[in-house]
Amino acid sequence: MHGDCAGAPLLRTLWDRFDFSLLLTQCGIFKRSGAPSWMLCFMYVIGLVSGCSSVNQMSQLAGKDALLELMFKPYKLAQYTLSRFLTTPFAWRSFSKKRIQRLQADIDMALSEGDCINLDDTHIAHPYAKQLPFLSWLFDASSKTYGWCMNLVVLQAVRQNGLEYPLFYSIWRKPKEDEAGLTKLDLAKQMLLMLRESVSCRLWVAMDRWYLCKDFFVFLEAHAFDWVTKAKRNTALYRRMQVPRRRDRFVPVSPRQLIAESYKGLAAGRGLSAVAIEDIYMKLPYETIDRKGKATTKKRLVPIAAVAAIRLKEDETKEDHDNKDDETATYKGAYLLISNRFDAPREALAVYGKRWRIEVFFRMAKQELGFEDCHSTSEAHQIAHLEMVFAAETLLSYALWFVNKEKTSDESCTHGEMVNGFFHTRCQVRFRNHKGSERIYIDFDTEVRRYATLISEFWPPELAMSWWPVYSSIDSHKLPVNLVNCIRPV
Repeated sequence: MHGDCAGAPLLRTLWDRFDFSLLLTQCGIFKRSGAPSWMLCFMYVIGLVSGCSSVNQMSQLAGKDALLELMFKPYKLAQYTLSRFLTTPFAWRSFSKKRIQRLQADIDMALSEGDCINLDDTHIAHPYAKQLPFLSWLFDASSKTYGWCMNLVVLQAVRQNGLEYPLFYSIWRKPKEDEAGLTKLDLAKQMLLMLRESVSCRLWVAMDRWYLCKDFFVFLEAHAFDWVTKAKRNTALYRRMQVPRRRDRFVPVSPRQLIAESYKGLAAGRGLSAVAIEDIYMKLPYETIDRKGKATTKKRLVPIAAVAAIRLKEDETKEDHDNKDDETATYKGAYLLISNRFDAPREALAVYGKRWRIEVFFRMAKQELGFEDCHSTSEAHQIAHLEMVFAAETLLSYALWFVNKEKTSDESCTHGEMVNGFFHTRCQVRFRNHKGSERIYIDFDTEVRRYATLISEFWPPELAMSWWPVYSSIDSHKLPVNLVNCIRPV
């Protein structure tokens, strides 16, 4: 009686904590007969955490693993059951929206003013298919090669308490010749508007220099977002020159020139070093009415925060290989950060330092959650796979935050250590009768004392799977928010 998913019971508790089964049902993601859809989705999450690269491996894991066999009893999760379910088009976008809404009802996960939203895109290669409608022939900057892949635009939340989790994603489709399509900026706007349906507080948006667009900046400020990014070589900036008894002058200045002027103060320090530059302006467009009563677009100078920084915790791995003007402005390894918060340059620098977390998320998802392992030719399966990856990372990121929140940097564990040392580790299952009731004992093959707080808080009292958590007594203040109104006295 051995298994390879010792942390699966705790993963089920976290699944129930955020009501994922209920959210799936509310979105119409359910089956008429056989194994319920929420159970198939949960098994898919376990398969991702366990390193399964296909539904065949997931079905074999569910049938041979001693612990999973007890959890999913009496259902048999066969390969054809998973395949038929995943290739059926469902409203996965609605599930994503409801997932974010449910997270905002949790005190630990809810976004508050000052939290950061990271915006970036990544490629997912698909080596076994060509010219599918959801694939594009794109250049990969990391490998310096072209390939058939999906280009995902992703939003990630990074809270001030250290908790981070993925929000939304959108697949950018490369338009054909003489065809207009949505750009990555348009997809980013759509996702930020979806986030505004659940969150109303003011948030930061951190992005790399590719998303430097003045119209996009105007959109962010109009929807209560503060932004910070790196300046390009061709970014037009202006310095205000105060002349006695005359109007202020605005002199054009290049980002590289500003970095060179501040470089002496940067090179003196060790580690991350930054210098704020005052009286820097940028021209942003705005809508107005001309003398003839027609709508027109004009530009006006607005103050921005300009921070020259060196030794940032990131490397430039996305340089455009064609357009030199779009390269990041740099001088001897130093960069220029710009933001609309001219009154808080220190905060803008700290927020941009969190932007690297989305690059770490991409790496962890590809190495530990099979982000690129879905090679199905069905677009519905691809979308379901991506949604399950985001749901799995939501659960794992909360577990990682809960484990490390009271530990020092030397005692904390990484994402990979938690997955391979707790959730996906070998165990032995034993049975024993205690006072007429059957007990199940799970013996881990590895040391799990570092996860003691996680186990004591979220280990379930029963192993059986249910649509919602099994409580010893119906107490409304212990039930999930969405289930309180479902309980009626008998």
